[in-house]
Amino acid sequence: MPQKDYYKVLGVSRNASDAEIKKQYRRLARKYHPDVSKHSNAEARFKEISEAHDVLKDREKRSNYDRFGTTDGNPFQGGFTPPPGGGRSNFGGFNQGSFSDIFDNMFKNSRGGQFSNDSFSQRGHQTRSPKGSDQTVSISVDLEDAYHGANRTVNLRVPGEPGSKKLKIKIPKGIKEGQKIRLGGQGSKGHQINGDLFLEVKFNKHKHFTIEDKNINLVLPITPWEAALGTTLSIPTLGGTVEMKLPANTQGGKKLRLKGRGLPGKDPGDQYVLLQIMTPEANTEELKKLYKKMAAITQFNPRKGF
Repeated sequence: MPQKDYYKVLGVSRNASDAEIKKQYRRLARKYHPDVSKHSNAEARFKEISEAHDVLKDREKRSNYDRFGTTDGNPFQGGFTPPPGGGRSNFGGFNQGSFSDIFDNMFKNSRGGQFSNDSFSQRGHQTRSPKGSDQTVSISVDLEDAYHGANRTVNLRVPGEPGSKKLKIKIPKGIKEGQKIRLGGQGSKGHQINGDLFLEVKFNKHKHFTIEDKNINLVLPITPWEAALGTTLSIPTLGGTVEMKLPANTQGGKKLRLKGRGLPGKDPGDQYVLLQIMTPEANTEELKKLYKKMAAITQFNPRKGF
């Protein structure tokens, strides 16, 4: 079985620079990482990519691989042939294919089958991923912190790691629910470098506000006389109180828009205010008389035409 063509695995040319190899590895690693990829063969592909990168990023391994098809400079190792376009070697009149035949004959198992190169690899050259796996955990954030930005210290438990970690994190101003904060090197431990930890933002329930993407929603109760006569309302926002004029004869259910008062950003969201008319209870004789007088004077019927 021939050695894998690591250049083909990474999708780079044989003359690719170290920077090109590193860039391509990172792109493919993000695409096929088992924790985020939806590809059916993601885990196997990720291991294959990591194995290729482990060889091609190392100058000595890459040189031996280009010349002999192995990473230790031993052309007898496993009877592998160099990758396509690699160096050609001839030892004592035998080419690489001849050595493969010799070793096939030498390593017969007791049932007459051929020795497996895969088994040999597992015993002597099992590949470990150079980078630990990335991990994702949820983190609860107040809307005020998302609006203003904040620095917080949190205790988090990373999946697969013992105990919890106390980490200082920065909540970016204007971050939206579902977005992720990346903490480099705080994921699972790896052979060479640790994976990354991604904090997926979830918003805590707010007493007054709800959020939709980057827009803030608020239900604001008003009195019947404010709606009928008009007034100036003090409207709470995440950035402070805003004064707004309410025109006379405003109906309940009307939605007002405060431009740019949603989550901040290059294209900030808006705040929408839904007016809800609240009627006082007729819990005194005086109020009952007032309501009866209004009914007689206005003869208002909101169901007219039904």
